[in-house]
Amino acid sequence: MGNPRRRHAHRALAALLVAAALSAAAPLTGCGDDGNDSGGGGGGDVAAEKAADAEVLNVAISQELTLVEAFDLGLPLVRRPQAKRLFRQFIAQEREHIDGFTKAMRGLGGEVDAEPEEIDLSDVKSESDYLLFAYDLIGLQLTHFLDDVTHLHNRAPQSFAAAIAASQAQHLVVLRQLLGADLSEAVPEAFDTGEVPPPADPSGGTLSGTG
Repeated sequence: MGNPRRRHAHRALAALLVAAALSAAAPLTGCGDDGNDSGGGGGGDVAAEKAADAEVLNVAISQELTLVEAFDLGLPLVRRPQAKRLFRQFIAQEREHIDGFTKAMRGLGGEVDAEPEEIDLSDVKSESDYLLFAYDLIGLQLTHFLDDVTHLHNRAPQSFAAAIAASQAQHLVVLRQLLGADLSEAVPEAFDTGEVPPPADPSGGTLSGTG
């Protein structure tokens, strides 16, 4: 909890995602908020909503690409075999998320224009450091995707954002166990918004995995 490396990583990632969210939020001004693609106004309103949704999806795809890169870069720090397999599974799932968002983008008639953000792991030296780094990053993504659901206008991208938020919440449950939480501590809250802190003792968890 008091790890200065973790706090530094959290601040850097929070600044990164806040900036990305603000850049995506700007085009939403003036758009309808009925939350569906049935359209209550003219064709111009529908086109504006699709364009706004495309902006949100490009930020979301960028964040998913960032997760894939962070998992790839951090994989050598993960020592436990079962934990390493889980991170490979996370990578495969994040790539599926990217595919889902890309399909939703095509449905909007938009174009994918997204790149991963730069990941700095220079202060991350151990498996424990990296698990905390990943925990913070996934928590921030979960918070952002939940927010996306409230801002997206069309049902397909809304559904993808909600499903991906649920997937990230699942990843946090597993990471809590890797960080030392027992089964009940792995699901500490009825509502997970990505702001639940990691276990207090990140010394090693129940998913030891020796084979």
